[in-house]
Amino acid sequence: MANRKGRRRFGWVRKLPSGRFQASYLGPDGQRRHAPETFERKGDADRWLSVVESEILRGEWTDPLLGRVPFAEFGERWIKEHRLGERTREEYQSLWRNHVVPFLGAIELAEFSTGTIRSWRAALLREGRSEDRAAKAYKLVRAIFNTAVDDGRIKRNPCRIKGAGEHRAEERMTATVPQVYALAGRMPDRFRVLVLAAALTGLLWGELIALRRCDVDLTQRVLYVRRRLAQLGHGGMQAGPPKSAAGVRNVALPAVLVDELRRHVERYAGPGTEGLVFRGEKGAMLRRGNFGRSTKWQVVVAAAGLPAGFHFHDLRHTGNQLAANSGATTRELMHRMGHGSMRAALIYQHATTDRDRSIADALSELVDLGRTDDNAAESKEEDGEGGAAGALIPVA
Repeated sequence: MANRKGRRRFGWVRKLPSGRFQASYLGPDGQRRHAPETFERKGDADRWLSVVESEILRGEWTDPLLGRVPFAEFGERWIKEHRLGERTREEYQSLWRNHVVPFLGAIELAEFSTGTIRSWRAALLREGRSEDRAAKAYKLVRAIFNTAVDDGRIKRNPCRIKGAGEHRAEERMTATVPQVYALAGRMPDRFRVLVLAAALTGLLWGELIALRRCDVDLTQRVLYVRRRLAQLGHGGMQAGPPKSAAGVRNVALPAVLVDELRRHVERYAGPGTEGLVFRGEKGAMLRRGNFGRSTKWQVVVAAAGLPAGFHFHDLRHTGNQLAANSGATTRELMHRMGHGSMRAALIYQHATTDRDRSIADALSELVDLGRTDDNAAESKEEDGEGGAAGALIPVA
């Protein structure tokens, strides 16, 4: 806006030798800032300054210099400084190195738009990245930009593509109860209960192998989930808490597992209250690779009548599905699984043939009961009417 002498109250506009107009202003920090581009008309420069002034007055102004940082630099610092589990950090570094930096690393934060993100995501899929990896990379980039917004480096997160962070996972494999016991029966004896516990409690591999004697209460039939073990990329094992606060939980043991677990603890658990419940043959922590080789996993999977590609993690899916079929509510499933959101729990509550048949049978019983009651009422009513019609009429 100009005053009576024709000079602007906020900012300056000057005409360049090229005939175009340049706009500049003093930011809240007292530093002079220039528009990122020149304008063909003076009115355009004036309007740009008016927008900047309104942002300053509303407290929405961001320092454009803060956005002149290459995304590679900002993102690498984010992964390094953000509070993450070591396994998660390794996963983020892999996504960043293979799917993000080669495409977006050289672009400055302030230069991003939703179109830039859309083109990057399309390029990932076009070059053969799976939808799962593309979705995970997108969620990582979105999280980094959320921090850039919070830091005042950009005004708005450019990751605004609906559904881009979602991936429809393949149908999970589950085992029947007979298949679970057939699989457990073909395991080396020290791993029999590990298979049963995975299928009947729904605990994760990392939670199971981290269990200690003090975490098992066979009197109260409870497992106390307080920690997990994660295997890192270089093969080392790292102990830590569950991924989220919801992961710290008490999981009730089915009665059929109590005697099995008591026998296992007596024979195979480490000594003392801190002794590991599930250990390798030499007493060391279990590792996925060693477990698979020592049990000949794929061989016993086939012998148990399970499909090729059935993984240990599918035992957790089996346990969660069994809990859902038993009638557990969404909230109860969330607790048992250690999830803080409903999304994962709802997966296990989709209709199954057996469950749907049970519902149909229950409906049939209700209908039969209702019809029986109705027929009985009709019969009583007919008897009453018949008695009145057949009564003797006294003769005068």
